[in-house]
Amino acid sequence: MKLSNSSSSQLKATIQKAIGRFMAENETYVTDLHVQTNSQTGVCKLFDDDDNELGHTTVKEWVAYEGDDFDDVVTGILTTLLQEMKNAGDFNRLSIIKPFSFVYVDDDKETIAELLLMDDDTLIVTDELLKGLDDELNQFLKDLLADE
Repeated sequence: MKLSNSSSSQLKATIQKAIGRFMAENETYVTDLHVQTNSQTGVCKLFDDDDNELGHTTVKEWVAYEGDDFDDVVTGILTTLLQEMKNAGDFNRLSIIKPFSFVYVDDDKETIAELLLMDDDTLIVTDELLKGLDDELNQFLKDLLADE
């Protein structure tokens, strides 16, 4: 599923509005940002750690989604959007203490996936990063044993 430009812009604007409250210069916050969606209504909500709703929007492409892979599709869309926002510097002026995360949660607020980790020193190990690691390690071991 691909979002239309208007849905993508609307989702981005909702995220920007939600994080806007964390741009105070004199105050620092300790929180993660939780994203919750509903495949029947298409509603996407953002919450802080105290379950205070920070913003919501309806994504028309998500209304009554028929597939069994809704969470996987939404996770991919949100991860891509948040990464683009990070690269654009949208999260640079937040007064949230690092590390903090954008986390995708279910109706019971249980974590489904970590969408984006904001930390200057931490790298999340993903499937893409691990692709080919077994082959590289096997070759390294062969080379190491061959040198003896």
